[in-house]
Amino acid sequence: MIQFNLLPAVKLEYVKAQRTKHLLILISVVSSAVALLVLTLSIISVDVVQKKSLSDLNNDIGTYSRQLKSVKDLDKILTVQNQLTTLTSLHDQKPVASRLFDYISQITPAQASLNKLTVDFTTNTIIFGGTAPSQAVVSTYTDTLKATTYKTASAKGVPAFSSVVLSSFARDDTGATFTITCSFDPLIFNSQNTVTLKVPASADADQSSVFAGGN
Repeated sequence: MIQFNLLPAVKLEYVKAQRTKHLLILISVVSSAVALLVLTLSIISVDVVQKKSLSDLNNDIGTYSRQLKSVKDLDKILTVQNQLTTLTSLHDQKPVASRLFDYISQITPAQASLNKLTVDFTTNTIIFGGTAPSQAVVSTYTDTLKATTYKTASAKGVPAFSSVVLSSFARDDTGATFTITCSFDPLIFNSQNTVTLKVPASADADQSSVFAGGN
């Protein structure tokens, strides 16, 4: 079958333009409807859903607040809990006093015996009191304290003791008595550090007990 287009060219262009116009209008209407739908949903979400969520949260807060206020001695309980949270840090700061006896056995000459030991972890001072057969042994003790160093994972060759002073000394027929005072580096008792003392060989401190009477 043969078809003939009897419409003039101008008429054809007009028809195409009308179709394009109708298509653009349809697209605009659909776009406007979608935008209006999105706007409506947004308004509903903000004005209804979120307001309800906030209202529910406020109600929950009020309920929990009343429950907390009804707990007897709540302030005391909270105070105790706050104190418990600080126990770990306080424990870490506590000096490891048990290291003292190992240190003493390393730095005290074998011929010296201690009958007095006073340690103050607040001022970081220590007092050694005891007996020795001669002044030379006491001098060795003080020199050992001055020369002893320590090392940790992050430090090496740090003096363990400072301000070493022979505060009293007396001699008699049986030997000598002495008192040595000094300061110590608090890090040697710090629980966060593994400490190793380096004691001069001249200390001659190979002994099982340094206390008079073996106590």
